[in-house]
Amino acid sequence: MALYACVLDDAMLDSRETFRFRDFELDVAAYELRRHGRSVRLERQPMDVLILLVERRGLLVSRADIVKRLWSDDVFVDVETGVHTAIRKIRQALRDSPQEPMFVETVSGKGYRFVAPVDVVPANRESSVPAARRVTLAVLPFENLGSDPEREYLAAGLTDETSASLAQIDPDRLSVKGRTLRYKGTTKTAAEIGRELSVEYLVESSIRSEADRLRVTVKLIRVSDQEYVWSHSYERQPSSVLGLQQELSTAIAQQIQLRLAPDRLTGIVRRQTGNAGAYDAFLRGRYLAGRRTPEANVRAIQHYERAIALDADYALAWANLAHTYAASTINSDARPLDVGPRARAAAAHAIRANPDLAETQWAVGYVKWLMDWDWKAAETALRRAIDLDPGNAAAHRSLGHALSQLRRDAEARAAMERTRDLEPLEPMSYALSSQVAFQARDYPAAVEFARRTTFIDADIWIGYMEIGQAYDQQGKTDLALAALTDAARISGGNSKAISLMGYLLAKMGRAAEAREVLKTLEGISRDRYVPPYAMALVYAGLDERDAVFEWLDKAYDARDVHLIFLPVDPKWDGYRSDPRFEALLTRCRFTPGT
Repeated sequence: MALYACVLDDAMLDSRETFRFRDFELDVAAYELRRHGRSVRLERQPMDVLILLVERRGLLVSRADIVKRLWSDDVFVDVETGVHTAIRKIRQALRDSPQEPMFVETVSGKGYRFVAPVDVVPANRESSVPAARRVTLAVLPFENLGSDPEREYLAAGLTDETSASLAQIDPDRLSVKGRTLRYKGTTKTAAEIGRELSVEYLVESSIRSEADRLRVTVKLIRVSDQEYVWSHSYERQPSSVLGLQQELSTAIAQQIQLRLAPDRLTGIVRRQTGNAGAYDAFLRGRYLAGRRTPEANVRAIQHYERAIALDADYALAWANLAHTYAASTINSDARPLDVGPRARAAAAHAIRANPDLAETQWAVGYVKWLMDWDWKAAETALRRAIDLDPGNAAAHRSLGHALSQLRRDAEARAAMERTRDLEPLEPMSYALSSQVAFQARDYPAAVEFARRTTFIDADIWIGYMEIGQAYDQQGKTDLALAALTDAARISGGNSKAISLMGYLLAKMGRAAEAREVLKTLEGISRDRYVPPYAMALVYAGLDERDAVFEWLDKAYDARDVHLIFLPVDPKWDGYRSDPRFEALLTRCRFTPGT
């Protein structure tokens, strides 16, 4: 059975439009599919079918239509083989799922429909940016050459802010890989790092305190031959570091020959405060918040509040304050009824200060998702953040987690893949990828992502917890218990690690030990807040249903953020048919239409 001698309709060949949908661009004139500016390989027949589907987006395209449009009348075509193969290859290229399609929907027995929103760029539209290939770059951790450990926050802050500013200069032509902390103090060559990160250029920098001045040296390295294509040293007063960071970003961009659009430069300036003291406090706060411990969160909040006191319209500081408050309910067992109002107020201040900053929309989306349980509004804000800054890995990460809670697994996986691509060495990207895979019941992938988390950072307890819960679902209870023991030890007693151990012990038939875990949690609750969900989980392991629902009701009254896991966590599968469980999901607005 032959197919082939494929012919394309003249009207299709003459089309000069470019179609953009999600992360992809279909350039008909160039006969090319691109993702984030990089060409995606697609054979002729699948490419022709994709062009047809996109041109008729939203409409049903029958198999007969495809055959009539794409193949000559005198060629025998095995429809089932030819069309099905083309559609399968299109889905592979678009990373689409036939079960949960984001792009190509199968209409059973009839044909296919392209369902993603499409933006059309007419051929006669003159671009304000000359055509140029996409450049990839990573900013390595600034090295603190001084003896003052207090400068570590400044080195880390300059690294992150230089990456963030560069990423916003020209996202269509410059791709910046972030969160490169793993390379701090590395002995690897530029070529080795470049291969691992898949980048063409590296920014290597150092900072040294000399008397009352700071000396910053920056080098731009071309990975292909490890040449220093540019190097410059700056001497500044500590109070002028803010202007230095903006100057660095502009100089680096010019060195890799990017045309800096004035609106992009304005965005970089608007991103940060003009107050040097506020900027310093912001960098200190973000450095501490990255540790994700109760003590560090408290100190981070203090620094953010100082930044805001110095500049009441500092949108970035407000946004990070909102996120730190909200995230503390997860990483530090903060009481939601205490920190929730503060998180909402900070997010509202961030939006008033600058609604067009990706980080402010991200903060609003995160609070809406985790604390307000308004997942529709959360998705809107997070997608707005990504529109404003396609390179914002945190927004992609939060969107992926939120979509997973909505059981939109294919979209969630795509979002997590994007955040790993943007920050290939950020442990939380892998930890939350593990959670997304776990909720989709892909336990081998959950284990693999969790292992990657602990490989990047052996001290991140969430990685061990993710390994433990995935092993539990695979029936590897001994390995699960060992991982959870590590999680409890490293976390300093986080309720999630402890309660998950109690749940597992109960399932293993070690009920007495599980009850000891309940006593431990009760003891901790006399000194600080313990999420009621933690108690409910241990009772679920013991299969004491009345106690489970008693504690889940308490969790609802406490606005316990851990309830967001109820719709998707396999540990609760045995409760889904219970009317009390269904009623709780409805009360929380976790069910469709509520």
